[in-house]
Amino acid sequence: MGRIIKTILVVSFLFGVASSAHALSIQVHVPEKYTDVVAGERFYFELEIKYPENPRRKDLRLNYEILTKDGEIIAQAKFLKAIETQASFMDYIVIPEIAKGGLHIINVKISDYEDLMEEVSASFQVVGGKSAQLKLYFFVLLGVVLFVAGLVITNLMLLKRRT
Repeated sequence: MGRIIKTILVVSFLFGVASSAHALSIQVHVPEKYTDVVAGERFYFELEIKYPENPRRKDLRLNYEILTKDGEIIAQAKFLKAIETQASFMDYIVIPEIAKGGLHIINVKISDYEDLMEEVSASFQVVGGKSAQLKLYFFVLLGVVLFVAGLVITNLMLLKRRT
C-alpha cells in the first residue's frame, strides 16, 4: 500500500512540474534591408512567437528596448498582443535622432500576467542621421560661400590696383 501512495505522489508531482513549464519560443530577426538604419527613422524587425502548449488565446506583453553597445537604453516601446499557439509579424520602433552611429541592440522581452518571462535580442547598425547630413550640407555651403567671397575680394583688390 505504501508503494502505491509513493507512486501516486511521484506521478502527481511530475504532472505538477510539467504543467508549470513553458514551451515558449521566440525569435527576433532583422531583415537585411534594415541592418543599417538612419537615426530618426523606423527600424523594422520580424518577431516569431511559438507557444504550442497554449490551448487558448493569451495576452502577452511585449517590451522593445533599443540599447547602445554600452547597454544604455535609448528607445523603448510596450505593446500587448493576443496569441494562440503561434504568431509571426513585422513590427518597428523609431530610432531617436540623437542616436550615435555604431552597433545597437534590440532587446525583446515577452511576459504574461503570471510567471512567463522570455527575452531575445538581435543587433543592427545605426548610421549618421539627418542632423549629420544637415551639418555636412551646412559646412559645404559655408565653404563655397567663403571661397566665392575670397574670389570677389581678390577681384576687387586687383581692380583697385589697376585704377
